[in-house]
Amino acid sequence: MPDSPSSPRPWDLLVRGGLIVDPEQGRATPGDIAVTDGRIAALGPELDPRGAEIYHAEGLLVTPGLIDLHTHVYEEATSLGLAADRAGLDNAVTTVVDAGSCGSDHWEDFSRAVVVPAATRVLAWLNISRHGLVHGTRELAGGPGDIDLDATAGLLARHSDTLRGVKVRMSRSVLGDSGLAPLRAATSLGVPVMVHVGNAPPDFGDVLDLLREGDVVTHAFHGKRGGLFGGTSEVIPQARAALERGVRLDVGHGSASFSFATAEAALRAGVRPHTVSTDLHRRNVDGPVHGLPATLSKLLALGLPLTEVVRAATLHPAQVLGLADGLGTLRVGAVADLSLLRPDRAPHLLTDAEGEQRQAETALLPVAAVRAGRVYPAAREEQAGTPPGGPSAAAPSTSA
Repeated sequence: MPDSPSSPRPWDLLVRGGLIVDPEQGRATPGDIAVTDGRIAALGPELDPRGAEIYHAEGLLVTPGLIDLHTHVYEEATSLGLAADRAGLDNAVTTVVDAGSCGSDHWEDFSRAVVVPAATRVLAWLNISRHGLVHGTRELAGGPGDIDLDATAGLLARHSDTLRGVKVRMSRSVLGDSGLAPLRAATSLGVPVMVHVGNAPPDFGDVLDLLREGDVVTHAFHGKRGGLFGGTSEVIPQARAALERGVRLDVGHGSASFSFATAEAALRAGVRPHTVSTDLHRRNVDGPVHGLPATLSKLLALGLPLTEVVRAATLHPAQVLGLADGLGTLRVGAVADLSLLRPDRAPHLLTDAEGEQRQAETALLPVAAVRAGRVYPAAREEQAGTPPGGPSAAAPSTSA
């Protein structure tokens, strides 16, 4: 029988007793989250179960669904590709954004093979190169013929629900003699641009000078020559100017693109990561990256507060993607994407892309995700580093 007008509508799911980390409020408080029809219905202490399925989250952090802004999940077509759900829900990450694995030539196949079947939400930065990474990692070395600007613009217009911007890799190993031309082409499209930076040429400052408010520099804290400090002890002026314009710095850990020393120097200089992503792919998923919770643990180890680290993997990437009205938030009515993480308060030895190590007193381990109201256990509670005899606790049980 239907509920009477005076009866409260039952919840579908109640996530009970976790420490709720709200990136908008900047606080962590114990409580419950109720879900109905794939949306957040209520938050508060000791909510009435109303007949809901209950997920017992005592001892866990409950955050908005984590968003990994830089991954490579074109599994069958590229040498780097990792299964989207391994990068995503297996790591308690509800949204992954593929960063340029495909370009205009292969978008339809990427959509069919990756976006549609994945349980994880898959969005994408479309590579400015028509080939993406399908034919290797020198996708811009062939000159103007590597870019089909009309096809790229058409796809961005027709598939704006999934394609959130353009990726361009601006480093010596990719470009050949193409110089800054691919970046100029990318910025002409009027959409957000994610720029990969690494070894010069082109000069990092010249790249920054072309970026606008809302564009993203990924691998911003790499340990290669040049970069944020230009071989000196001071942040280069072009970086300061770009930050003032609203250009965003992203971690993009990767196999060779995150340095503890660079990040520490940047923090001392008052430069902080706006977003934290992994550049996760087949060759680094077993180390040094592992996944987004492990990467967040490294930022915690550098002294960033928990709420700031969570914000950089939820609210901020949602804003970059233009989706903050429904993702990266715990507001009532938002999509019920949640990440459940176990704070393992034991020493962990964490390793960056340079092989340098730092000890963390707490590491975040993935336990489960709620994706549009449905619970997905993490594949395993992956270690963020190398704990000396660290625990291997089971995920919490669910009960009706």
